[in-house]
Amino acid sequence: MARRPKDPAESLASDLLDRRILVVCGSGGVGKTTTAAALGLRAALLGRRVLVCTIDPSRRLATSLGLTQLSGKPRVLDLRRFDPAKGGALFAMTLDTKSTFDALVRRYSPSDAARKRILENRFYREISAALAGSHEYMAMEKLLDLAGDERFDLVVLDTPPTRHALDFLEAPDRLLSFLDASVLRFFLKPYFFAGRLTIKVATKAGAIALGLVDRFLGLDFLRDLSEFFLAFEAMYDGFKERAARVHALLRNEDSAFLLVASPAPAVLGEALYFLRRLEEKSMPLVGVIVNRMHPDPAAHPRSPKGKPVRVSSELAGHLRGIVRDQQALARAEAKSIGRLEVDTGARPLLVPEFEADIHDLRDLKAVGESIFGSLPASGRSRRVSS
Repeated sequence: MARRPKDPAESLASDLLDRRILVVCGSGGVGKTTTAAALGLRAALLGRRVLVCTIDPSRRLATSLGLTQLSGKPRVLDLRRFDPAKGGALFAMTLDTKSTFDALVRRYSPSDAARKRILENRFYREISAALAGSHEYMAMEKLLDLAGDERFDLVVLDTPPTRHALDFLEAPDRLLSFLDASVLRFFLKPYFFAGRLTIKVATKAGAIALGLVDRFLGLDFLRDLSEFFLAFEAMYDGFKERAARVHALLRNEDSAFLLVASPAPAVLGEALYFLRRLEEKSMPLVGVIVNRMHPDPAAHPRSPKGKPVRVSSELAGHLRGIVRDQQALARAEAKSIGRLEVDTGARPLLVPEFEADIHDLRDLKAVGESIFGSLPASGRSRRVSS
């Protein structure tokens, strides 16, 4: 791959042309989905065939793109009014966790009977889309499929909104640990085998435990739970192998992580923690974007154009107070960003807070221009092989 320029905007622009996978991470509420969509649009306008895939159930990606909804299949968007470079195209989709989980079950079931037993299992139907870590695991699973899809040059993955940004990397391991719950299976096997209740239990403690389960959950629930784990046992290795392949994919030089944050001190503290953990896991990072920065009014020269506006002394006092508050906020944010830069040794990209919500492709284009600058009217950059 070509040598990266030092300027963070130029470096990220190069990544949009060179990378195959871009994983956009961050806490909830920092503008992660909008950033993923804006980067996808920018890469498409530069001539790449880009898919933006979100796992956010709030439909934020659809709203940002000016759509009412997205499905689990890639949908192409009309970019003709923006005159994209030759070959450029933008697709968008949302992850259907349940369907992705079902597809994995069909793929790794050792037999038709086992497949049917799991897909029709009441416990599986209730929890397959709600298990802790299932969204993140299925996102990785879908990413592995999309990485091999020749329709796309670049896949931008908008990770789920989580309390902690690191959940995207660690939640799949928690899911696999649950599915490999040997202690739970050890508890269940004395009572059930292939869905049949064994009336005789081995110990008095076991009989008491079974009685408690029957009282509070019902034996039907225990039977469904037992059938699920017994049927899933043969597929666990396949799930684990796919997870290992995804981790290898994310460490590949064609993949990269982009962290999105806001200037709030707590969010920046979490961002720093996430960056350190990425380094520990040998995951490639291409940059940090800090959204919703407030400008310092004293840092911008006054325009010489126009006539001065006369205001009352009372209004002037209120305006001075607003300016002072804005200055204090902007300087506090700049100080926090400075600490992050010192701690990481990297300069983050700063995106100003927009006056209105981002709700269509034109707004997303403006977000991209706030990061990279305006695209030329003609002769846009093309991907250059390195």
